[in-house]
Amino acid sequence: MKKITKDYFSGRNYQSIQKLNKIIFEDLPDFAREFFIGIENRTTPLTRLNYAYDLRIFFDFLSKEIPLFLGKKTKEFQLSDIDRLNTRDIENFLNYLSYYSPTDHDEIFKNSERGKARKLSSVRAFFKYYFKKGKISKNIASNVDTPKLHEKEIIRLEGDEISKLLNMVSKGSFGSKQQDAFKKKTELRDYAMLALFLGTGIRISECVGLNVDDIDLKNNSFVVTRKGGNRVVLYFSQEVAFPLCAYMEQRCFDDSVPPGERALFLSLQKRRITVRAVENLVKKYASVVTPLKKITPHKLRSTFGTELYRATGDIYVVADVLGHKDVNTTKKHYAAISEDIRKNAASKVKLNGEKDD
Repeated sequence: MKKITKDYFSGRNYQSIQKLNKIIFEDLPDFAREFFIGIENRTTPLTRLNYAYDLRIFFDFLSKEIPLFLGKKTKEFQLSDIDRLNTRDIENFLNYLSYYSPTDHDEIFKNSERGKARKLSSVRAFFKYYFKKGKISKNIASNVDTPKLHEKEIIRLEGDEISKLLNMVSKGSFGSKQQDAFKKKTELRDYAMLALFLGTGIRISECVGLNVDDIDLKNNSFVVTRKGGNRVVLYFSQEVAFPLCAYMEQRCFDDSVPPGERALFLSLQKRRITVRAVENLVKKYASVVTPLKKITPHKLRSTFGTELYRATGDIYVVADVLGHKDVNTTKKHYAAISEDIRKNAASKVKLNGEKDD
């Protein structure tokens, strides 16, 4: 087991499978196991785990809100019960998700339109599987419309805010001796990490999962594990190389780092830094520089994507570098920048035949 968990992504997959198995055996009907086995070869463990979370909510809803099944325990459901549902029941489920309280919780949960859409997608996959196998007579979930998704405002850093953020890490102060003393301990690591986000647009999981031997400073390149497990080579500029090199040198000569620790970015406990810790450090620095913007690691990714699109005007290049499988995902996030490109193009054509120097 130790050998498995040394690699971040293998460890994450292992933990996801452990959690998934627990939910299947404890919180879902016995027949649901067939569904998760059936989709194993075309989904990641994390995707299946999210399906399990959503289906657990769905069956909890059925036992509390649908008259046919009131009081019925989740483990008591049979596949024939699923065939007794109708489209209206699925629509009621979406309505229920606005504000709901799971059986084993006291607090109230709520879902945005995106949260509802994701849970509907899980239920659809569930029904589709059994309908395709001929084990239920109708696929009612396919008849339910996905909630209308309103476009979210794209939040990103502008040019001067990027430099201010990096200056905050290297030269800034939080106004507290204790905070600044803590900042001093992590300064090189934090600067290298933020520079990598802003200079390459990698995802937070990709950053956390980096190992020392993934970095090639001679060629200013690194290997990153994308969604789905694909390994690709990305490149970074000298502006990223300098702080990354400085941090890696410090890390190399740090005697407190355990022998054999492969993780690139370490916590103060000299273990691989967590996703939560990275989110907190980005929030900590950004809240000083841009208090009105809620900057997250994903917003730094959006910042890179915006700058790359402005520089190249090529949406396909942006999609490739960001690792988007569908260019429409990229267009959705960066189409607004097209106006900048069009304005710039207008100034390139000279009616008098003169050329720019």
